[in-house]
Amino acid sequence: MRALKVFLPLTTICALLIVGAPESAVSRSTSTVVSANDVPAAARQELAVARNATARYHDFQQALDDGFVAVSPCIPGEGIHYRHEFPLDCVFDPANPETLHYVPKENGELQLIGIEYFVPRSEACGTLIEPPEGFSGDADEWELEMNGTAWALNAWVWQGVPDGIFAFRSDKITCD
Repeated sequence: MRALKVFLPLTTICALLIVGAPESAVSRSTSTVVSANDVPAAARQELAVARNATARYHDFQQALDDGFVAVSPCIPGEGIHYRHEFPLDCVFDPANPETLHYVPKENGELQLIGIEYFVPRSEACGTLIEPPEGFSGDADEWELEMNGTAWALNAWVWQGVPDGIFAFRSDKITCD
């Protein structure tokens, strides 16, 4: 119980940092929309691993049971962020995203639409200046978040968005 009392305020602070963070550095930006079919075969395989690893989270209760907690309200363009409780490490693993993105459906249930990866921005991780290596190829778009202390990467593996599979935000994602 004491751990929960400490964890919840920290989660709230993180949520405020995410919501209040400025539109900051995007490491790779393409002038064209990148669909899943436009990425290299190796990246498509990695995206399949990500989908297989997160398919069980279409059952929202399973996400809660596995330790994901809300860290943001519904943010237009991104949805509601549910982050796993474990601390950030230097590892990008397609099968283990740190965050799940949900949007409310008309009936009030939450629908899984995407995932997000976080890697600390640190010399120890080799990511102080450059973002981590993510999915194979160079189509992914890492952005600085958490007041510039972590690199973040979205992958819209459960709902296609016209802005591309790795777009950081999309007008198609609404909170209605």
